Amino acid sequence: MNTMTESFTTRKEFVRLHAEFPVRYKFLSKEVEIQEDAIFEGITARMGGDGLLLHGKIPSFNWIPALLMGKIHIGVNLLIPSLDTAIKCLCQVAWIEEITENKDRCSLGLRFLEISKEDQDQVMKYLIRSQVRKS
Repeated sequence: MNTMTESFTTRKEFVRLHAEFPVRYKFLSKEVEIQEDAIFEGITARMGGDGLLLHGKIPSFNWIPALLMGKIHIGVNLLIPSLDTAIKCLCQVAWIEEITENKDRCSLGLRFLEISKEDQDQVMKYLIRSQVRKS
């Protein structure tokens, strides 16, 4: 098996673990007009080495098609409690689901598009440490 196939397969098989901490995010696009300075706050529910589940707001339900087609990306700052600085990443929305008990928020399945190797390692270390503490 060539290494390119192996790394792609490995990336798609990241385990997602429960992780709940604050997230700040903003919407970014070259195709859709967006108020650049609008920063939103949300919370994670699950996270893995390739993405996260974010509970948060989207400014307009009209954005859903553009989000799902990758015309709008999300710049994310993960505020992991054990770290002094935020983990920064650029994400694409993989799926969106309504939260029935809170019409103001939705669940966003986010896939990392850009994250530094160091930040991805920090995410994985945090997830591993949090699982070790639970067992």
